[in-house]
Amino acid sequence: MSSPSTTQTPTRSDGSPKNFLDRYFHISERGSTIGTEIRGGFVTFFTMAYIIVLNPIILGGKDATGQALASPATIAATTALVAAVMTILMGVWANFPLALATGLGINAVVAFSIATLPKMAWQDAMGIVVLEGIVITILVLTGFRQAVFNAVPTWLKTAISVGIGLFIAFIGLVDSGFVRVPPGAATPVELGQFGSLQTWPVLVFVVGLLAMVILMVKKVRGAILIAILGTTVVGIVVQAITKVGAASQDNPAGWKSTVPSLPKTIVDTPNFSLLGHFSLFGAFGKIGAITAIVLVFSLLLSDFFDTMGTMVAIGSEAGLNDENGNPPKTREILIVDSLAAVAGGAAGVSSNTAYIESASGVGDGARTGLASVITGICFALSTFLAPLVAVIPSEAAAPALVVVGFLMVTQVLGVDWKSYEIAIPAFVTMILMPFTYSITAGIGGGVILYVVLQAVAGKARKIHPLLWLIALLFVAYFIRGPLQSLVS
Repeated sequence: MSSPSTTQTPTRSDGSPKNFLDRYFHISERGSTIGTEIRGGFVTFFTMAYIIVLNPIILGGKDATGQALASPATIAATTALVAAVMTILMGVWANFPLALATGLGINAVVAFSIATLPKMAWQDAMGIVVLEGIVITILVLTGFRQAVFNAVPTWLKTAISVGIGLFIAFIGLVDSGFVRVPPGAATPVELGQFGSLQTWPVLVFVVGLLAMVILMVKKVRGAILIAILGTTVVGIVVQAITKVGAASQDNPAGWKSTVPSLPKTIVDTPNFSLLGHFSLFGAFGKIGAITAIVLVFSLLLSDFFDTMGTMVAIGSEAGLNDENGNPPKTREILIVDSLAAVAGGAAGVSSNTAYIESASGVGDGARTGLASVITGICFALSTFLAPLVAVIPSEAAAPALVVVGFLMVTQVLGVDWKSYEIAIPAFVTMILMPFTYSITAGIGGGVILYVVLQAVAGKARKIHPLLWLIALLFVAYFIRGPLQSLVS
């Protein structure tokens, strides 16, 4: 007579039974604990929460029609909401310790290279983002994303990241007033006002930048956010004492964006009116199909290459990659990231993407998607604190742009500077972005020059067919003015 069957309860390595969270997220299997995952989730949030402050500043300008996107508090609340939803989805579905939020660099493209094109409105620019996200999603589902990834040389991906880093840093220096365009002067830019740092807001920026760098060197978790908040306090004190006021034609030494002061309210009901603030094909009727398609592809280049590198880096740091260097559930990770691009554009806050700052949580022990869920919950709760964003002046937040730019520029060693046929196109890619205030121009210039140099060197057959197509699209983009005149 056989003995009755028994149901075994899953246990940890120490013999104690696993709970639901442990079983679902495979926490003990990956050598972690629930407490460690929760702590790692908090660390990741505090490391990347600066995006809630920075995104309203980057998207805070006006489009070509002269309209602003929304109030800083509205942009901040919606930024946090989309980050919360997509990061929780990454944790629950992909079970990977990777957080997502509005991508720095991509939002700069949207704000300075797309929304400012003739006749373009914010809704049209966000429609370009949604289309880019849809294309990436299709590429993931069909397996074509890997093919495009392989078509673009690794050095060019590196050069794009470095160029965006330089561009972001330059934006930070300009937004703070540290660097300005002098009216009628002999030089295109100058240091501060009249070639010196003689205004209180600029000095506040310098203090903030020094504080942020010191905290980072000391490896303080959340250094960027701590420095932004601390510098804001300094700004409030400076304003209370000096009564500098807002910058204007009569007061050029004033605060460039927000005049820092104590907030009237800290917690408020979030405003999500930006949701659905996009026009899917509006850009095609205003800037032409060719230009619109090139912009979609430019965002695609800026978007998904970073994600593939980020997820491999995070998986490697966590010890989760297989023998081929691929993270677990790669397809799920890429799908969530692609949907995040769509969600960011549809919500009017620019494309959302994976954040390398997730490495801070992994470095603190996070190994599973539970950490991402915790990070997402933190983002959700922060939507109620959006009014605080209205207090933070650009002089306090701009140091983060400079620091993040530095972090991106550190990848410059990934370029073979001894090979001129690679180094020169990479250099052109990097310098065109800040010098033309256009990321698209940098990518296009680098691709075209690389294809031309390879063809001249007799290596045309080595160029991937997709790269030829990309180069032709960029040529059409650069000469679109003469082409339109010719057609008309």
